[in-house]
Amino acid sequence: MIYLVEDDSNIRELVIYTLNNVGISAVGFGLPSEFWSAMERSTPSLILLDIMLPQESGISILRKIRSSPATSKIPVAMLTAKGNEYDKVIGLDAGADDYITKPFGMMELIARIKALLRRFGDKEKTEEEYSIGNCYVCPPKHIVTVNGENISLTLKEFEVLCLLLRNRNIVLTRDRLLNEIWGYSFDGENRTVDVYIRTLRQKLGAAGDMIETIRGIGYKIGGENG
Repeated sequence: MIYLVEDDSNIRELVIYTLNNVGISAVGFGLPSEFWSAMERSTPSLILLDIMLPQESGISILRKIRSSPATSKIPVAMLTAKGNEYDKVIGLDAGADDYITKPFGMMELIARIKALLRRFGDKEKTEEEYSIGNCYVCPPKHIVTVNGENISLTLKEFEVLCLLLRNRNIVLTRDRLLNEIWGYSFDGENRTVDVYIRTLRQKLGAAGDMIETIRGIGYKIGGENG
């Protein structure tokens, strides 16, 4: 089941009708309060969330979803007319898994939804622990330490770090990082990856140098598990 929170009734009805028509069960809510009431009864497999809403913003709703253990793993796609890079970064950094800008084609929307459902259906895999130099990472427990001290990372920073660790000694392009972490190419604005890498290195401190820049291509982490 997919939940759509969209206060424009025309868009809401069109999206719900289209999804149900292609065999994807979906219900829509015009108000955040209606959405929260439904969440108390049943959790969906995916949430489509507008940003500009009455009662509270989509970003506020997203942060609440991510802060609750019961809902933190539900994939969320922002569905909004706010299309500049700043708004995208705010939404993605708050925990959005995709960002679909209005106006959008229904076939694209369906394809993006299916891609998210596939990606998150495969995401619950057992991951090994990593120990490189003075850095220890345990993906299942969301633990990162450097010299024995806990490091606090955002969800996206943690996912970028784990992706680099899973592909040690392999150079990952900016486009691949965007596709793997956010599920799409982010409209070619791949300098956003550089921002995340920079803040990740800063937070890792003494271990930040293990993330190598491969000029003109992307990034990699070398070395083996200790």
